[in-house]
Amino acid sequence: MSKYWIAVVSKEHAQLAINGNFIQVCHGKEAPLKRMYKDDYVILYSSKIKMAENEKYQMFTGLGKVIDDDVYSFQMTEQFKPFRRNIEFLKCKEVSILSMIENLDFITDKKHWGYPFRYGFFEINENDFKFITSKMICKEL
Repeated sequence: MSKYWIAVVSKEHAQLAINGNFIQVCHGKEAPLKRMYKDDYVILYSSKIKMAENEKYQMFTGLGKVIDDDVYSFQMTEQFKPFRRNIEFLKCKEVSILSMIENLDFITDKKHWGYPFRYGFFEINENDFKFITSKMICKEL
C-alpha cells in the first residue's frame, strides 16, 4: 500500500529534482528518505523561490513516484555529499496552497497553516494527497 509524502524544497531545487528524477530533502539527510518505499508518492512544496532568499512562492511544484528502494549518496561538491532517492516525476501544473488550506487535514491550525512545513518532510493521508493532486491535474495518476 502506497504512502504519501510532502517534501519542502525551494522552487529552484524542485526544478533540479524534477529535471534529474531524484529527491533530496532536509539538507541531504538520509533518514527521511529511508521512510519512503517503492511506489510511494511525494509532492514537492516550495514555500520560496530560492533557498537562500525570502521571496515567497507557496506552491505545490511537483509530484513524483518512488521507483526503487535505493537511498544513495551523491557528491555535489567537495564538502557536500547529500542522500537522494530516484523518483519518476509526473507532468503536473504548479498550484498555490492558499486556496486549499481549509480543506487539508494535515493543517490542523488554519491560522498558522505553515507550521507542518517546518519539518521539511512529512507523511499525509490519502484524502489530502488526492485533493492536492486533483488541483495539479496530473493525468498519469
